[in-house]
Parts: sequence; C-alpha cells; structure tokens
Amino acid sequence: MHLNPYGADAVNLAADLANRRPSSPGELADRCRAAGLAVPGAVTPEDLDRAHRALTAWEKVVDAADEPERAALLNGMLEEIAAFPRLTDHAGDGWHLHYRDEGRPFGDQLCSLMAVGTALHLAGRGMHRLRRCAVSECATVFADTSRTGRQRYCSPRCANRDAVRRHRARHTG
Repeated sequence: MHLNPYGADAVNLAADLANRRPSSPGELADRCRAAGLAVPGAVTPEDLDRAHRALTAWEKVVDAADEPERAALLNGMLEEIAAFPRLTDHAGDGWHLHYRDEGRPFGDQLCSLMAVGTALHLAGRGMHRLRRCAVSECATVFADTSRTGRQRYCSPRCANRDAVRRHRARHTG
C-alpha cells in the first residue's frame, strides 16, 4: 500500500481493523491484502498479537481528550517503530516511501503503516479528523476524509438514524 499525501488509505485500514479486530493471522493477511497492502510471506500469531497491541494504542489516539494528547500518543507510536524513511519498489508497482526497517515482522510493518499514515492524515487534514461516530450507541471509529472536515457519523445509516431521532424529538412532547 502506498501512503498517499494524507495517509487516508493507511488510516482507513487502521479504522477497519480497529472496528472489527481480526481473529486469526489469515484474516489479518486477507484484510490487509484487500486494502492494497503487500503482505510478504505468512502472517504469524505473533504478527496478530503485535497488530492487536498496535490497534489498542491506536484507539487511544482516537479517543484522546485533546490535540496535544493525541499528538503525544501518536508520537509514542511513531517513536516505538522509528526508522528512517527509505525509497522502495518492493512490489514492482512504483517507487514509494517506507517508514520501517527492512526485514521487520509483518506486525511491526503494520504498526508503522498505521502510525505514519495516521500522522500524515492528521497533519495534512487536521488533528480533529479521527473520531468515533456521533451516535451514542455506535462506537465505530472513522477517519474524516470529507472535503469540509465536518463528518460526524461513520456511515449514512447512522446519520439517517440520528436525523430521525432528532426529528421525532422535535415533534413529540
């Protein structure tokens, strides 16, 4: 997966994995491949454990109380996987940057991708563009990639459900 200038692909993959945690190494590999990530070799149970730890840390970034806390938590993730950026054409689909050392286990690669992609997304689009759905019964995480930066719901379904609820509240009682 190439990191686009705003990190949207990587941050959307992180949100997808956080919202429905993979239950096996095979599922993790399949979902990462479906998102466009090159998965080298077999994904191991250790990779799955590393991905779960990274997702737990990433959700703390999502739930941070304010921008400085969000930045500090994300900086902690970046520090943990720190490596100098390098150009690679490992998949033969064009030169792009990787922010990890070669030869690292897939779980570490995924952690790096999530942290760097999220940092690029937030720095490029705004620190507020990572949140949970505004519907109180829905805890779904999403990255706001809207043009205006005002997305409040994870899906049109939740937006419609909340609109109906507000409409009914105005017209009853």
